Amino acid sequence: MDNSTQYYPLIIIGGGPIGITCALAAQKAGIGYLILEKGTLVNSLFNYPVNMTFFSTSERLEIGGVPFVSNSPKPTRSEALEYYRRVTKDNHVKIHLFEEVKSVEKHTAQNTNSDVSYKVTTNKHNYIADNIIIATGFYDIPYMLNVPGEELPKVKHYYDDPHFYAFQKVIVVGASNSAVDAALETWRKGAEVTMIVRGPEIGSRVKYWVRPDIENRIKEGSIQAFFNASIHSIKENEVLINTPEGIVSIENDWVLAMTGYQPNLPFLKSLGIELSEDEVCKPHFNDDTHESNQPNIYLAGVICGGMNTHRLFIENSREHADKIIQHIKEKSVKPGIVNR
Repeated sequence: MDNSTQYYPLIIIGGGPIGITCALAAQKAGIGYLILEKGTLVNSLFNYPVNMTFFSTSERLEIGGVPFVSNSPKPTRSEALEYYRRVTKDNHVKIHLFEEVKSVEKHTAQNTNSDVSYKVTTNKHNYIADNIIIATGFYDIPYMLNVPGEELPKVKHYYDDPHFYAFQKVIVVGASNSAVDAALETWRKGAEVTMIVRGPEIGSRVKYWVRPDIENRIKEGSIQAFFNASIHSIKENEVLINTPEGIVSIENDWVLAMTGYQPNLPFLKSLGIELSEDEVCKPHFNDDTHESNQPNIYLAGVICGGMNTHRLFIENSREHADKIIQHIKEKSVKPGIVNR
């Protein structure tokens, strides 16, 4: 390899909680590694709404055996960001932020620990790695509405601070936790809120302490809701809505399309990782080692569930790291090569 190409026994793609967990396990096992994260630290959590409260308790968000102390049983986004920053800093986790992986290709192994190695190309550097862990989550690619006008600047697929929408006419599309939170928070900041819900009611997974709030706001008419409805088209100053009674037009300033997100399955396919042929598109991997059908490429976290993003969370994905690192550790190591 040339002098501009850096070698690591392990490269972890994704700097979220599970990627950091894999790094901590690698450190403990004495395996040299590098995390590559295309955004900021725990980028998905950073993109959560600023006032978000987790469904899980703080202990279920803990990684690496580091206690997570919260002011209440349900930690907030800001508390989680502080916790993962502290874990990363205190453990000297080796991570490159704002460095996006562009391609991963098989590499003829020379002076590495493995007969199968990979060349990883990012927007900044080239790397050679014996092993790769993909822990990219699912928050990067939103489900699109696929309606005329979706390209307008007033259409947002991510929601952050409710103050921005004060005294504006806001449409919220969806009935999940993110949609309900956006509707309630913007309404409480003075927005005129209308919800567009594809089904007959608010989603079944909405946080139990929030459900009565949104249902009561809809019942009293503070928040208008169209059920069994969808967006027909979006215009500069109005939105046309498909309803059981026909198309309805309402004035509008902003559309918050809280329709969910999906994992980057095209990236997995580009690596030759097999996906199930059903609508779940679950990637193929060994349940005991989490190694994919591509040798030395492992999957960790939510990405393991394919399109079924509601099955895996931080609390039931932490064990993936130990399985993967144990398998990497058990592999034979060529003499003369030092992990670094």
